[in-house]
Amino acid sequence: MLPEPATARLSFVTLDQFLEQLPPELKMLHDGGSGTSLLRWVEPSELEDPTPYLPEGEFLLTAGLPFLGEGGSAAKVDAYVQRLVEAKVAALGFGIRPYFDAVPDVLLHACRKYNLTLFEVPESVPFAAIGLEFSQLLESDNARVFRQLAETNRQLMRAVLSPRPEHELLAALVQRVPVWAVLVGADGRVRARGHSTAGKGAGRQAAAGKGAGGQGAGGSSGVELSLLAPMLERLLSGSGPRVEMDGFEEPGSALVFGHPLRSTKDANLGALILGSDTPLTPAQNNVVQSAVGLLELLVRQRTSGSLAPSQLATAMLLHPESVTSGGTKHVNGLKDLLAQSLASTRSGQMRVVQGVRVDGADDGPVRELLQWRRLFDTKLVEITDYGFAAITRFKVDETLLADVEKLGWRLVIGEPTELLGLQAAYQRVSSLRGRVVATGKSARVDEVTWSVAGLLGREAGTLLAERLLSPVLALEPDRRDPLLAVLRGWLSENGSWDGSAKLLGLHRNSVRRQIGVLAELLDMDLNQAQVRAELWFALQYVDELVAGLPAGGTVG
Repeated sequence: MLPEPATARLSFVTLDQFLEQLPPELKMLHDGGSGTSLLRWVEPSELEDPTPYLPEGEFLLTAGLPFLGEGGSAAKVDAYVQRLVEAKVAALGFGIRPYFDAVPDVLLHACRKYNLTLFEVPESVPFAAIGLEFSQLLESDNARVFRQLAETNRQLMRAVLSPRPEHELLAALVQRVPVWAVLVGADGRVRARGHSTAGKGAGRQAAAGKGAGGQGAGGSSGVELSLLAPMLERLLSGSGPRVEMDGFEEPGSALVFGHPLRSTKDANLGALILGSDTPLTPAQNNVVQSAVGLLELLVRQRTSGSLAPSQLATAMLLHPESVTSGGTKHVNGLKDLLAQSLASTRSGQMRVVQGVRVDGADDGPVRELLQWRRLFDTKLVEITDYGFAAITRFKVDETLLADVEKLGWRLVIGEPTELLGLQAAYQRVSSLRGRVVATGKSARVDEVTWSVAGLLGREAGTLLAERLLSPVLALEPDRRDPLLAVLRGWLSENGSWDGSAKLLGLHRNSVRRQIGVLAELLDMDLNQAQVRAELWFALQYVDELVAGLPAGGTVG
């Protein structure tokens, strides 16, 4: 298929569509059956032979100057009309006055003879008004086509981000363009098919590849793969941008054209073959070119994209111990592969980042994977049951963090590390994930106090205090506060009656009695080390909790 010239319009207006916009005073004197013909332009001309300057599909306007004098003879008029028909003029409009008061009979006879549509244009309708009406109609039609193209391109992009992008892309293509489509890999095997309802372009079906020799189900679903073999051979063995053409008797296959899918080094990675019974419009060709470009991108990513992640994964899967026990040359090789996967250098530091969703819609694993790879500029991203984990060279500044949080996610951001420290960095990040889930706030490993209280965090700590100490917190302040002070002193002295009595300035029996009261209120065995530890951590947050209580001192 020949490429469209750069000046080709995306849309055309038919003669019937144009006539609906014109004043009713225009009178059709002969209908040559060109109502469905596509008009390229409206052109006034008084030349004896305007055809050298007329592209196909013109609506020619004349006031009759070529027919004055000898030009009005039957032979001259006959030759004039014959030339217009041979130039594929869609219609002729004859303007009344200043030269003629009516359409000459000899012109009407010639138009009937050669079946050229003829109109009488009254003096009240200037040629300029007809031309202006056509340009406005064409402009509005092109605007509609551009809107359709924008929506089509959005649909194609959504297909690329789907779990089965090649199949969905062909499905979107045949929904918008009346073709059947076959995607073939570099090995000659069918990878995906798209079938369209013949002549309508509205059908939508995409099926998995059926292998060599596969055949569509009939209608406009394609032809035997064996018939496409010569075209495939040309597509997969040639070089450079090109389009191969053929045609078959099967329905929907009068025009079959193939596009090669090539790597950046011009290696053939496969081909897209399309079939139709009619030539595609410029707008439809635009959709096809978009689909070819996206398929080429997908195939490149799968077959000849960055090789570092796959090499790194293979080495780590087969030789996990080599990270710590491998020789310097081997470890440096792994560092190089890791750096390439992060768009970094061997000496560049990296961070482990984990993300958990707190709100927002689920975009699907493929879309999310591509999203995190883009945001963190890394190919090392894992989709997990809690969200995702990634290794990135980014520091993850506040701007990037804000962008991620706007998407409904919270992050645990690791500290800088190198290859040998990745596992430990991952464990530290994982230890903070529960805190992020509980608080709904992102956390940075290098900003956390590495103690139980620090890891627990304020929100989780106050929640623990409220849960464990609620019977005491529900008391009136004059009874609550002394009990909390005794519990704090007793625990700080590891349960020593004498030590806590001295610390608190109370008699040991008084301490023993109040600890007994606390054990009964809390319904806990305070002799158990785990119970004492939990109460001690809860007491670290009780002051803030008490300060927020109402004057009555009760917990809600």
